[in-house]
Amino acid sequence: MIEKRIETTLSDSARDPRPGAGRAGRIARRTLAALAVVAAASTVATVMARGGGGQVKVPTTHADFEQPGTQPEPDPNLFSPIETSISCTYCHSGYGDQVAPYDTWSTSLMGQSARDPVWHAAVTIANQDANIGGETCMRCHAPGAWLGGRSINGNPADMQGEDFDGINCNFCHRVVNPQLGPNSAVAYPGDPADPDVPIISALASQGLIPQGAGNARFVVDPVSTRRGPFNDVPQNLHGLEARLITSPFHRQSEFCGTCHDVSNPIYSKNAKTGDFTLNTLGAAHPTQNPGDMFPEQRTYSEWLNSAYVNGVAYPDGRFGGNNPSGVVSSCQDCHMPKVIAGGCRFYEYGPPFFERTDMPQHSFAGANTWVVQAIRNGMLPDEADTIGLSQAAIDAASARTIQMLQNASDMTLSQEQGNLKVRITNESGHKLPSGYPEGRRMWINVKFTNQAGQQIAERGAYDSATATLSAADTKIYQAKQGISPAIAKLTGLTAGPGFHLTLANKVYSDNRIPPRGFSNAAFSAIGSAPVGYSYADGQHWDDTYFAIPTGAASATVTVYYQTTTREYIEFLRDANVTNSTGLDAYNAWVGAGKSAPVAMDSAAIALTPAVPGDINGDGSVNGSDLALLLGNWGGSGTGDINGDGTVNGGDLAILLGNWS
Repeated sequence: MIEKRIETTLSDSARDPRPGAGRAGRIARRTLAALAVVAAASTVATVMARGGGGQVKVPTTHADFEQPGTQPEPDPNLFSPIETSISCTYCHSGYGDQVAPYDTWSTSLMGQSARDPVWHAAVTIANQDANIGGETCMRCHAPGAWLGGRSINGNPADMQGEDFDGINCNFCHRVVNPQLGPNSAVAYPGDPADPDVPIISALASQGLIPQGAGNARFVVDPVSTRRGPFNDVPQNLHGLEARLITSPFHRQSEFCGTCHDVSNPIYSKNAKTGDFTLNTLGAAHPTQNPGDMFPEQRTYSEWLNSAYVNGVAYPDGRFGGNNPSGVVSSCQDCHMPKVIAGGCRFYEYGPPFFERTDMPQHSFAGANTWVVQAIRNGMLPDEADTIGLSQAAIDAASARTIQMLQNASDMTLSQEQGNLKVRITNESGHKLPSGYPEGRRMWINVKFTNQAGQQIAERGAYDSATATLSAADTKIYQAKQGISPAIAKLTGLTAGPGFHLTLANKVYSDNRIPPRGFSNAAFSAIGSAPVGYSYADGQHWDDTYFAIPTGAASATVTVYYQTTTREYIEFLRDANVTNSTGLDAYNAWVGAGKSAPVAMDSAAIALTPAVPGDINGDGSVNGSDLALLLGNWGGSGTGDINGDGTVNGGDLAILLGNWS
């Protein structure tokens, strides 16, 4: 089968694989790249034929990662390059208290997506796993570089200047709604031209209109316009070449869905078995339907299939900022909360500019707790300050991130006979936690204390010095993706859960808590069903029971979240055989505190003494309890009556001593 795939790559090597491509310069560049891939494919075929040891790179080409939407166009006569965000600081920075758009954007992962050391390390692994696999990573994290034609090698080393702005001001404010209709952009009064029709029509004629969300299949205005949700800006100060365009799309979750669903296009779903198999290489995905590709992450689709799509009220005002109703219904309501501020610094000087009560804060607070600090740590202070990464600004952004994490869940504690019941409720609009499972996890920590206040047992202990979690005796919420036996055989890697993003084609487990409005059918349809765990339709909480050890009078419970585990960062360090980016990311992780866990919820409960040995909490010590204890013999948790961390003879003696 691999020989057939390589033959297909060879036969396609002399043509530009991008659909709709017709410009001679681009064809020449793509042809040279394809010829290089032919040589690589030949080498791979030789290694496979010899049965050599070590990992084998999948010989993918640009065609395999092909996606619709605006295509790279390095010719400035046809496409105005993405401009640096530094030029926005003159009007959109330096006023208010962390409300100026640039000042909050610059300390977000949106603003630092192309400087993220973890991303650079992950792109290196992507290129090791699949030829030029990093190009699709650059499309999302460094759209300026991708649109400028500097992603042909899938290597961030080819980026330059403003590319490191990541997902920057000029890019976002040039994005076009790919679907014409009532939410299309409209020109300002006095400018009669319809701004979207010519852009969409040109793409439609080439078959490049994106269908479905995600994969950074964006449509970008070829002219450096200024698109945003407001229609009342009194004066355009951007110059005649930069039109002001009102875009309802920028207030909609669909805008965020452009990047926050990710599917791997080198795989296709088998409709009969549900498995994901490698496509014949050298061509674009046969359907270009994200639902037919491997679901790497489904944050937007999870929201789309939740109760939040119709609005959820929060009387406590935890989300939405200055929104008086407390109802949140879009990604922007939570991640760009409304604040009282001016859209630009000229509001300070009075009319014709004015202060808004619903100015979206460009903070994009999420769940990454350490990377922006690591980026500053790797720069000279003056250099960091120049791009908006002052320590004060980072501290403010960190506080917003922690608040977002604490708002995302609620916890309640209760005692049921001899068990402590911990209920965690998801208050976010997607799974908790969501996103690519690059070491992201939540877990429950329980500390049992006696009457004297002394700790007698702990579950889910975390050693901050070694960044090691005691996982066997607690509940961890996370997803684990990996490679199937077929892909393992093809690449020489080990089948099972792991961190090879570009090669992952199987979800091995997923017990993350779903959002309000969850249904098994809907989440199964989008490729985000629980795996190895179960939730009832409508359930957006999860219960965990901990056996109360003998002598426990109280318990303190904390739900922790961690962005990057030791296991993941060590993978990036150890799997890298190309350059130093893996070691760089590891050192940055260490220098920034090893992604110290953040407490999302914490509470204490007084415990009523229960009958020792009543493991199932039915009020009696009998054969059912004995069966539970023996079934977990040698383990931890269930049956560990004396709280010493192991189910053994000591626990059995206590149980038999309290029989009936």
